[in-house]
Amino acid sequence: MSGISLQNLTKVFPNGTRALEGINLEVKDGEFLVLVGPSGCGKTTLLRMISGLDNPTEGVIKINQNEVNHLAPKERDLGMVFQNYALYPHLSVRENIAFGLVAQKTGSEVIKKNILSVAKKLELSELLDRRPDQLSGGQKQRVALGRLLARNPSIHLLDEPLSNLDANLRTSMRSQLAELHREYQKTTLFVTHDQVEAMTLGQRLCVMNHGKIIQVGTPSEIYQCPKHQFVAEFFGFPNINIFNALLSNDSKNLEIMPGICLQTNKEMVPTIERINLGIRPEDWSVQSRPHQGYLEAKLKRIENLGDSKILHFMIDDFSITVKSTADNFELGSNYFIHPDWKKAHWFEPGSGNRISV
Repeated sequence: MSGISLQNLTKVFPNGTRALEGINLEVKDGEFLVLVGPSGCGKTTLLRMISGLDNPTEGVIKINQNEVNHLAPKERDLGMVFQNYALYPHLSVRENIAFGLVAQKTGSEVIKKNILSVAKKLELSELLDRRPDQLSGGQKQRVALGRLLARNPSIHLLDEPLSNLDANLRTSMRSQLAELHREYQKTTLFVTHDQVEAMTLGQRLCVMNHGKIIQVGTPSEIYQCPKHQFVAEFFGFPNINIFNALLSNDSKNLEIMPGICLQTNKEMVPTIERINLGIRPEDWSVQSRPHQGYLEAKLKRIENLGDSKILHFMIDDFSITVKSTADNFELGSNYFIHPDWKKAHWFEPGSGNRISV
């Protein structure tokens, strides 16, 4: 087992681009940690520096408490699965899986045993004599994963390994990856820009943006208590409703749109005049009849997800998205909506930092 420690890691490319800025992160032994964020946020650059494929401009990388900045990739006891699979086209599935073991001069009997064991786990036993151009995308991805598992280093690095697969394959591969991690218990870093992959796979998530770490936490912590407005907006489907709000002097009314106010429980509202309010779509109450303090809104669009519905309400020119499991909604009708203040999220308008109540 090997933990990873990143201390003040910075990467500046020759053209002046600052890909990473002051990264500090501790990855526990045997942990499955997901690096998640939008394209270009620095997560693949970070993975490449841990692997030794790229060098940091500043900072220290430690594996198992030992600094590894000076070590070549092959000396770091890690393996990597790439987005494009990186299989050798002239080698069979068997030879691709065995490649790392052969390079380490592992005995032939051990190689054979490992190949058969991994192939069985990944349902590749019938494909061992095929070449990559005879495989589907999902099969290629399993071969790339098999090559990692056959060598089974202390650290597993996976760079968006599911992004080229269709929706059904991605779902099944997520389950397989989770099961393999439970079995092997290796320290794993998984890079993705997909919030569903992040939430369903990661024991902890490291949320990145513009080369910086915004928040590290469990999926529940990230979703229920985002420390920054960016995190609140990145996670959740449909997207969280964000209002640039103005609080009245007596803290009883919150103007969420020009001329449109919500009645508040002042004990649950920060005492700051201008504030950004976030209410997730599932955290609204919808009534068909007028209720004290509720906003009247017209239902303009319904998206049926089967187990729930996404309701798009309009108040004047402003849109509010609500998610509900109820069925009795009529398009074009007026309804009355109100947020659950216990689940409200408050952010500073300038910095985007979370404000606790």
